Amino acid sequence: MAKIIGGIGSSHVPTIGLAYDKGKQNDPAWKPLFDGYKPIAQWLKDKEIDALVFFYNDHCSTFFFDFYPTFALGLGESFPIADEGAGVRDLPNIRGDIQLQAHIAESLVNDEFDLTIFQNKPLDHGCAAPLPLLWSPVPDWPGTVVPVAINVLQYPLPTGLRCYKLGQAIKKAIESYPKDLRVAVVGTGGLSHQIHGERAGFNNTAWDHEFLQLLQHQPEALTKLTHKDYIDRGGAESVEQIMWLAMRGALGEHIEQKHLNYYLATTTAMTAVLYEVVEA
Repeated sequence: MAKIIGGIGSSHVPTIGLAYDKGKQNDPAWKPLFDGYKPIAQWLKDKEIDALVFFYNDHCSTFFFDFYPTFALGLGESFPIADEGAGVRDLPNIRGDIQLQAHIAESLVNDEFDLTIFQNKPLDHGCAAPLPLLWSPVPDWPGTVVPVAINVLQYPLPTGLRCYKLGQAIKKAIESYPKDLRVAVVGTGGLSHQIHGERAGFNNTAWDHEFLQLLQHQPEALTKLTHKDYIDRGGAESVEQIMWLAMRGALGEHIEQKHLNYYLATTTAMTAVLYEVVEA
């Protein structure tokens, strides 16, 4: 049977991908960020993770405001990486596992999640910015990805509680999959940041660390916050934190934090955290 081994929370700042593509891993401004992912990449390698379930949001690369689903799951053997205006990135297409994706989709629908299913669509920096920091793309990705897009752009958004329940349902789906696969779940976006309006450039480091503490030890408390609560505390774009709740919901009750890197160098608090599931 398939099994979730751990979870990862990661920022998906588009400039991470740009810095990676330009080979800035040892640049003084970027080295703390890239070094912060190395322990997670090593953990994924050591644990021989077969698949990553990515909770991310599409930035109008695949969907647009005239058709923007609440929850969408990608189905396909591969997904191209979106050209977001800077040209096609020199990365292989992201690999998929149709049998696993289809099993999760069917299980979620049976658990009353009304999904949009997409095929042959590109994945943008919501997924592709952190991915090469977690898995080496050379000569090809070592495993497959289940992309799960969550609407954090166009109101009405799903609640934090609904995202948490989505993660719980995906945990159930994965654990009922008959093949022996080792799976990690990834929640992307956040933490505190706002990129427009009167509070452009806003960050709240104290809230970021409080959120991380609650995420590990009291995730239910975070599910009680409204979208306005997240925006007031962390900035307009920090509502992306509900995608971390989907990741946390998929991990179950008992987890151990194995690594945390928090780096605030630009408008976004770029964070990478690793949790390992602890057997009860």
